[in-house]
Amino acid sequence: MMYETGEGSYTASERKVALVHRVIVPDKDYPKEYAILVTDRRSIFIRQRKTRSSFVLRGEMRYGTALVTDVEPKTLEDYEQTSLESLAADTLNIAIPHDAVISLFMTKGEPKFRLRDFFVWLTMRRQGHKFNVYDFEMNYRDSGNQDTKLRFHMVPLGVYFKARRETQTRETILREYAMDALQVFQKVLPNRIISS
Repeated sequence: MMYETGEGSYTASERKVALVHRVIVPDKDYPKEYAILVTDRRSIFIRQRKTRSSFVLRGEMRYGTALVTDVEPKTLEDYEQTSLESLAADTLNIAIPHDAVISLFMTKGEPKFRLRDFFVWLTMRRQGHKFNVYDFEMNYRDSGNQDTKLRFHMVPLGVYFKARRETQTRETILREYAMDALQVFQKVLPNRIISS
């Protein structure tokens, strides 16, 4: 897609910058999985098909990691034949122009375990790895000029996690996944990022 870049003197093509393979957006009925296609002009949250139950997705948001490892991540090449406009126009997706973003916060916290999470907690404790769950909150103005907040959890796919687990701690894998996404956003939103 071509966009005007100034006073109409020339146009420049929108450039794909990166793909964040998986984030989970909380929802009271059913958490939603997205990949984020980041361009130099906008971030398009591309809805992924349902692969897990609501219970499993909520657990993955709490633990910060995929509990099921059977889903292969898409790549930028998978979206080469799909126009950015069709992705942005799809009602299941969320397209956020970067000039509409007010702020982006990254937070980290330890998972909050419940009684039914006892065996997960026990396993992680036995492994001796303390880890943090990373979340982002993007504040932006929607097409109706209303302030809107989108919160998403950085939850890598099991394929990403499993390959690294042999040589890295859980804490390191989750931190690197979140930091890679933060660096992508820093390139396209240099003055609006706050991490805590």
